[in-house]
Amino acid sequence: MGLVEKTFKNSEIIIKEGDTGKSFFQLLEGKADVYAGFGKDDQIKLSVLEAGEYFGEMAILEAYPRNATVVARGPVTAIEIPEEDMDKYFAEDPSRIVELIRHLGNRVCATAADYAEAENLLKELRASEAAKQNKSLFSKIKKHIDVYQSNKNKISEPNADALTEELKKLADDNTGNIKNYRKGLIVFKEGDVNDCMYILRSGMIGMYSNYRHKDELRLAEYRAVSFFGEMGIIASDPRSATAVSEADNTSVEIIRQEDMEEIFRSCPAKVDLILRHLSFRLRKLNIDFLNACREITEIYNKK
Repeated sequence: MGLVEKTFKNSEIIIKEGDTGKSFFQLLEGKADVYAGFGKDDQIKLSVLEAGEYFGEMAILEAYPRNATVVARGPVTAIEIPEEDMDKYFAEDPSRIVELIRHLGNRVCATAADYAEAENLLKELRASEAAKQNKSLFSKIKKHIDVYQSNKNKISEPNADALTEELKKLADDNTGNIKNYRKGLIVFKEGDVNDCMYILRSGMIGMYSNYRHKDELRLAEYRAVSFFGEMGIIASDPRSATAVSEADNTSVEIIRQEDMEEIFRSCPAKVDLILRHLSFRLRKLNIDFLNACREITEIYNKK
């Protein structure tokens, strides 16, 4: 296997924004800073990586250019995992699959929180001209303006078509824990705590807040073949919505965290698609967040 342990000096670039990624990394020792627009006047530090964390995986999971620059903070040791050796890396220690899923899931959660903050700030700015001059809001406004200025060239919607087509090929792979639902049955309820995600193999799923209450709101729908409920496999937080079967013969595959090693042994391509789905969701959230930051910038700068 072509794994390489590499060392980096303080301030040395490990991966560079815009490069084509052919590998990803796990940080073994030290810390690293993650930047958007590194080296430019409007550069912004996005996060700090700690020992044990992965980075650079989105470039190989989705074949996109690197979306950030990672710079060593002091001496750093990291393992580089080439794209072609990813399955071998997991086969050597299947628990790494769960580690990478958690890593992606934590980033999804953090980005979702940033997006929610941006949306709440937007509501205040839209509601009142005076909000632009509110000193208590200014630091939040400036943060979002800075994020937009450093990332404004990255706003392009990712496309899920290829992921969907590949998932369809695995829809009848004769593996997994399958459960069938009649129209109107609940798959999981808002507020439930469970540790699984789902693949919708046939039928349709509707997602609702306050299901069967007077303020019920239909949030989204999923059609076969697609993933849903993926945060259950990552976090122990209560479900934020109710999933309802909206067609007879709705069939779902239930995937739990403890199933990952067995799924990898029987169908490695399915694990790859789960990772790619989480990467896609993270990229889509990033776009939504940047669009919110753009609107904040436009409202604030409007004369």
